[in-house]
Amino acid sequence: MESGVGSNLNERHGVFKDESWFSQFRNGSNPWMARYVYALIFLVSNLLAWAVRDYGHNAFPEMEKLKNCHGGRGCLGAGGVLRVSLGCFAFYFVMFVSTAGTPRLYNCRDSWHSGWWSAKIGLWIALTVTSFLLPSFMIQIYGEIAHFGAGVFLLVQLVSVISFITWLNDCCQLDKNAERCHIHVMLLATAAYVICIVGIIMMYIWYAPEPSCLLNISFITWTLVLLQLMTSVSLHPKVNAGFLTPGLMGLYVVFICWCAIRSEPAGENCNRKAEASNKTDWLTIISFVVALLAMVIATFSTGIDSQCFQFRKKETPAEDALPYGYGFFHFVFATGAMYFAMLLIGWNTHHTIKKWTIDVGWTSTWVRIVNEWLAICVYLWMLVAPVILRCRQTSEPA
Repeated sequence: MESGVGSNLNERHGVFKDESWFSQFRNGSNPWMARYVYALIFLVSNLLAWAVRDYGHNAFPEMEKLKNCHGGRGCLGAGGVLRVSLGCFAFYFVMFVSTAGTPRLYNCRDSWHSGWWSAKIGLWIALTVTSFLLPSFMIQIYGEIAHFGAGVFLLVQLVSVISFITWLNDCCQLDKNAERCHIHVMLLATAAYVICIVGIIMMYIWYAPEPSCLLNISFITWTLVLLQLMTSVSLHPKVNAGFLTPGLMGLYVVFICWCAIRSEPAGENCNRKAEASNKTDWLTIISFVVALLAMVIATFSTGIDSQCFQFRKKETPAEDALPYGYGFFHFVFATGAMYFAMLLIGWNTHHTIKKWTIDVGWTSTWVRIVNEWLAICVYLWMLVAPVILRCRQTSEPA
């Protein structure tokens, strides 16, 4: 019996390898290819939300006739972004509920995840259209809930980034890789620290040109202090995590600090870069497109990284094991739908945002700063927790 099942799996695996990508897409036999289709649907939702926000009155004039749109106010601008986000969230939440706990490949839920594209695209379109028929008060309630969902997405992304950094450091510290990776680790760590210091200096020059820019000075200075704290804790004899992880974490938190200050509204005396980009030019458009693609890529890469939330000891995967957690994948995209809505409206459901801008406003700035501080706290806890656990184990009576 078992040999028959094994031969059936081998046969299907052989078909899986021999089929073309189009055949695998049509037959729903390639979960690795399916993730790109889901990412494409997510990207289209992002673009639709942007179009409704910036060009809704010209591109979608018929929406002004809808009863729930109140002359377009409830379906265009920030309201339109929330409606598109709600449709996207509902689609991925349905996929999350229907695929969570999928045990293995080649069963009905695996086929649903990797195939049935006509039905799923129709479902996504239907949910997006339905969101524009809902009354405005429901959209406002969703907007409030989306603040929490976007925060969950940032937390999941944060854990994923830290998990990747620690995994890279652990790989380099393995006995079989230690000698070969020693020079590479030193070069990478040195480059990371140099970029961090240069980035901090440039932020002082660009965003703190005057002593009166106390808020920006405090943001940048705290980032520098916390970078030193991470390095000191990592090099403590009881922790001994090396230079690489604090250097890479330094890059991450410096980047978050830069994004936070960049999110300050134009017109602030201490943010000359924002004043320079107040006019819509090609640089502003390119920055917007890059930010949009970066968000989609971040959602995609976080969605397939379900391993960082598995606390059990890793085992050798079975032949029919899932390549990634389907439920976690769709959960990340569902919260990512809330996150892109917050970016496009500046985390403020009543905020009018300028065309070709993303994640601008004081709320956006403070969300980034809190995210930076939280990242450092999580990283320090991951360094200190094993030491505390060992101390408790040794202090317990035999």
